[in-house]
Amino acid sequence: MTFATITGHEQQKNILRRALSKNRIAHAYLFEGPDGIGKRLMALAFARALLCLKSTGCGDCPACRKVDHNNHPDVHLLDAEETTIKIDQVRSLQQELSLRPLEGKDKICLIDGAEQLTPGAANALLKTLEEPQPNTLIILLTSHPEKLLPTICSRCQRLPFSRLPKQQLATILCQRLDLNSTEANVLAALSDGSLKKALGQNKQLYLEKRHNLIQSLSALSSGSTIPTFSLADELATEKDLLPDILDIFQAFYRDVLLMKHGRPKEELVNLDLLESLEKQSKILSTDSLMIKLKALDSARFHLQRNVNRQLALEVMLIRMTAA
Repeated sequence: MTFATITGHEQQKNILRRALSKNRIAHAYLFEGPDGIGKRLMALAFARALLCLKSTGCGDCPACRKVDHNNHPDVHLLDAEETTIKIDQVRSLQQELSLRPLEGKDKICLIDGAEQLTPGAANALLKTLEEPQPNTLIILLTSHPEKLLPTICSRCQRLPFSRLPKQQLATILCQRLDLNSTEANVLAALSDGSLKKALGQNKQLYLEKRHNLIQSLSALSSGSTIPTFSLADELATEKDLLPDILDIFQAFYRDVLLMKHGRPKEELVNLDLLESLEKQSKILSTDSLMIKLKALDSARFHLQRNVNRQLALEVMLIRMTAA
């Protein structure tokens, strides 16, 4: 993985390239931005360039190939075990960083999901950041920098990453997935600038299941108790995809609201559902649409706080069908 093969993030590439060319590498970096937009790929490309025997990240030397295959002895990856990064993991990392590099001139550690550090682990890592070992580099990756200790953030060079622009992502998806322009634009909009989401399991959800989900929701009416509870039960089984399903519903009713107020077609997400959008825009009032959108926001809020999933979805659907 080289900088050139990573899509977008040109400003971040230039900052890292300048640091490499001038040999002015910070002892710690904080790569922050939404999930699935390329932070980890950028960190690995940076690590490869640092360890490359030609100092270019050539991809051909033994060091580059080992980084690519995740078996370079001087590159250490710290991920969350289940839902947290524990203090024992940080202590093990500290032990590794106290030793001299085995093959390269530097030892590099990537901490992916740094916001998942437990308080003890965060304080242990802070000590390492305050007293860095020579020839070591720590790269923290996070989608929620606000959850990190301010003292950790202040001891890293912060490098923010943004979502890929919708049109750029749509062009990439047309090329890689052989999609037509409408499908690519829908997938790009719903993926929210994340190439990882667009190319992963979300692709099937956004392009194939979305129609049925929206149809099931639109068919509900006030007082239709059994279909409402049945849909809630069906949605509750989709634990991992539930946030994305709520995004689908939100994007649909947002589109209806935009169409109702005469916004141009280019602003819509569901370009392949124009007939349904037009029909709903004639049936639903602005107040009704706002109630539905607020019900979705409320459900998302409660689900993030681990309330009973089935109950939260039932309440959401009852509020939406009553609007």
